[in-house]
Amino acid sequence: MSDKPTLVLVHGFWGGAAHWANVIVELSKRGYGPDRIRAVENPLTSLADDAERTRTMVAQVDGPVVLVGHSYGGAVITEAGDLPNVTALVYVAAFAPDAGESPGGLSQEMPPAAFDSIAPDSDGYLWIKPDAFHESFAQDLSADEALVMAVTQKAPLGSTFGDSVTAPAWRSKPVWYQVSTEDRMIHPDNERRMAERMNPRKIVELDASHASLASRPQEIADLIEEAVRETTG
Repeated sequence: MSDKPTLVLVHGFWGGAAHWANVIVELSKRGYGPDRIRAVENPLTSLADDAERTRTMVAQVDGPVVLVGHSYGGAVITEAGDLPNVTALVYVAAFAPDAGESPGGLSQEMPPAAFDSIAPDSDGYLWIKPDAFHESFAQDLSADEALVMAVTQKAPLGSTFGDSVTAPAWRSKPVWYQVSTEDRMIHPDNERRMAERMNPRKIVELDASHASLASRPQEIADLIEEAVRETTG
């Protein structure tokens, strides 16, 4: 499988690299070994910090890279995806800001259903209220799966919501986008708006929560593989 590109998976707010677990297993079944999949662990301290962490991982790859971002991870791949070995961008229920836009600003324009489930702590980090996590973030997962996500959630610094993209990579890279039609963390119409303006190669709509990477790994892997086929052969 040495001809395959490396897939670099970028998580969003309220989760870490392990949110990609089901997608990683599915991609492994399709021939992507551990040498061909990398999952970034972003600090969620600022868009600049997270983009730099992602760029560092991409730069370590000797060969083509397909960048995949979930949720806020879409903003990260938008900011970090301009490296020459990045051949495609795949957005999974994700933010895709244009220059000067931030995830927070986009959300305020079209508030999602679970906007009020987000609460700050005394140190400036934002959390999804644990008792609202299942219904807000992952209503199509089991109660046990959602419980683990709620307890292990990785909170971002609140200021990160306001960090703006500088030069969006989607203006020069091929794009694929998955919309979650039952998303309560990013308004589905906001996802559609962001997707359509990027002129993507394909938009897939799934009857899924914000956690589509966990609840619909086969379809997410299908979309990633399509990006691989069309851009790296």
